[in-house]
Amino acid sequence: MAGWTLGVIGGSGLYDIEDLEDRRRIRVESPFGEPSDELLTGRIGKVRLVFLPRHGRGHRIPPTAVNARANIDVLKRAGCTDVVSLSAVGSLREDLPPGTFVAVDQFIDRTFAREKSFFGPGFVAHVSMARPVCDRLSGLAAEAARAAGAPVVQGGTYLAMEGPQFSSLAESRLYRSWGCSVIGMTAMPEAKLAREAELPYASIGMVTDYDCWHEEEPDVDVPNALAVLMANADKARELVRRMAHALPDEREPSPIDTCLDFAVATAPEARDPAMVAKLYAVAGRILK
Repeated sequence: MAGWTLGVIGGSGLYDIEDLEDRRRIRVESPFGEPSDELLTGRIGKVRLVFLPRHGRGHRIPPTAVNARANIDVLKRAGCTDVVSLSAVGSLREDLPPGTFVAVDQFIDRTFAREKSFFGPGFVAHVSMARPVCDRLSGLAAEAARAAGAPVVQGGTYLAMEGPQFSSLAESRLYRSWGCSVIGMTAMPEAKLAREAELPYASIGMVTDYDCWHEEEPDVDVPNALAVLMANADKARELVRRMAHALPDEREPSPIDTCLDFAVATAPEARDPAMVAKLYAVAGRILK
């Protein structure tokens, strides 16, 4: 057993964690390109925390251009043991009004213009995404959100769309017919890459709007979403603070810590040395 190093990926409206002690910004290089920003590191209580704003400070990176491979890779290189993702989402259900925090437990990936795996020709792996979030981490995040004063729903399916445009009415109705709970533009391939990096992952969707399906509510737009976003962001920062204080002193191992044991298909002698070098942080445990 060992301690926690909690990685936090901040979505729209969440670009800093002010409560960090011993805070400093560090630049970590990745063979997968540029991450969204420098990493902000520090402590909350006994927990080391590493924060990365997904869209960069000032919100300068659109969803499709977020380099999720580099982001997950640098969090792994920085020593993160677990990752909590916080993101703004639209609601696809009447019972999930703006202001609700949803601890997502499933995803439908409708993105199409993004790199979705660390692996590829020369080093093939297939991780399971049947249960894409860590139940332990998700439960801790949900409890922290409640303690922060947010209405919380545990469980729900996140529809990941490409963006950057919002949905058409036909698309919004389609996703509702599929049983989706919330819609966003950034959780995929982030969740898939976290699993490939053997990082337990939790996703908290912070509802800002009803997308465009609701006949009695305005269609989503940036000004309306931003108004809710600011209140959500304050609760999100409090979520992080309370979660850090609530983590057990010792971190029990997770099955996700060793998921590559059952995922790699390429024999050691057939692996491309260049791919092996790139995967040192992500898959270093099985390459030693």
